[in-house]
Formats: sequence, C-alpha cells, structure tokens
Amino acid sequence: MTAHPLDRPIWSALSGRHAHFRLGTPLALRYRPQISPFAASRDDSPAALAALAALASPNGHLVLLAAGRIAMPPNMLVDRQAAGVQMVAGNLRAVQADERIVELGEADAAEMLALATLTEPGPFLAETHRFGGFIGIRIDGRLAAMAGERLKPDGHCEVSGVCTHPDFRGRGLAGLLSAVVANRIAARGEIPFLHAYAANAGAIRLYETLGFRVRAEVSVVVLRSA
Repeated sequence: MTAHPLDRPIWSALSGRHAHFRLGTPLALRYRPQISPFAASRDDSPAALAALAALASPNGHLVLLAAGRIAMPPNMLVDRQAAGVQMVAGNLRAVQADERIVELGEADAAEMLALATLTEPGPFLAETHRFGGFIGIRIDGRLAAMAGERLKPDGHCEVSGVCTHPDFRGRGLAGLLSAVVANRIAARGEIPFLHAYAANAGAIRLYETLGFRVRAEVSVVVLRSA
C-alpha cells in the first residue's frame, strides 16, 4: 500500500515542491537551517536514520514530525517531544473580505520573526517567511496577528505560523486569518491541513469550527547532536 503523503509530510514536501529549500541525500533531507529546522528520513532503515543524523549541525537542532511513532536516529539526544494531531479541511467555513488583512513578505520579515518569537507558534526563523502565503492584520501600526503556509506535500498545503500578539488576543484574529489562508489554498485546488499539539484543546476546537477534522495523531521530536 502506498503511504499517504501526509504521513511523512516533511519528507513529502522536501522530495517534491520544496526541493529548492533542501539539503541532504536520497536517504535524508532537511530544510536549509535559516528557513526551518524540519528534517526527515526516507524511511526508518538504519542507513536512512544515520543519514538523517548526519544532517544536524554541531550546535543546531533537527525537528521531526510524522504520523505515529518516530524512529530515533543514532547519536542524537531528545531535547523535547510532544504528541500532536494532524487536521485536514473538510467543509471549510466561508469568510468575508476584511479590509484589515494585508499581504506579508520580505519587507515584513523582521516584524514577523519578532511576533513568532514572542508567541511561539512553532519553528519560525529568519527566513521562514519565504514559505509564502503569509497575511496579517495591523492595529495601530503594529503587527497584531498573522498566518501563512508551510509544508507543501503534493496536492496539499499546510496552514502554519498562526499567532496573535498577547495585546490583541480575544478578537478572533487567528481564526479569521487561518480561515482566509485555508480558503486560498482550497481555491488553488489543494487540500489545506495543519498541526496542533494534542494538549492544546482550544486550538483544536477553533480549527474544528473552521471546518478542519483530525486525520491522524502525530509525534514531534526536537533533537540535537550527542
């Protein structure tokens, strides 16, 4: 049986539409370090796991994300690990045009990084914005909230980087921006999906109201060289 592209979404993206962002070998791939710490092996064979471990820089981390249990590469230590859920869009909630929404890009990179560093929506580095598809809302000249795209396995696109500055929470900004990004993805003929920590019941409920449903349980592991 052919594996679903979302079972190993990092490998699926790096071996396909995100090939221009990748480093590695036919056995293991990672994003360029300034873009993302995500990495994946082709499979769980000893050779592939050894190749994955070789992609770690001496002082850097690798982040693995996949459905089910993740096999550990040799000579690496676990910094953090967590259970998550992978959600895919079913019947997306329609959204009305909102004049507050602005496109975000290279000129906004420093603000985007600052907001993500403060709110920690997931790995977000100096060039993560180059995944594209980011939109935001400014209030009183400040970037109050944003959302964008990340992993792009064939036929799918991940909604990610969803975050709101603490000063502007409770206004529905994250839900609005997530819905807009998801609808844009669907309009291209792709299936929107996203990830949330299993313990974050509030986020899961929010995404369910937007039309997402849980597809699979996933594991997230942050590794560093031993």
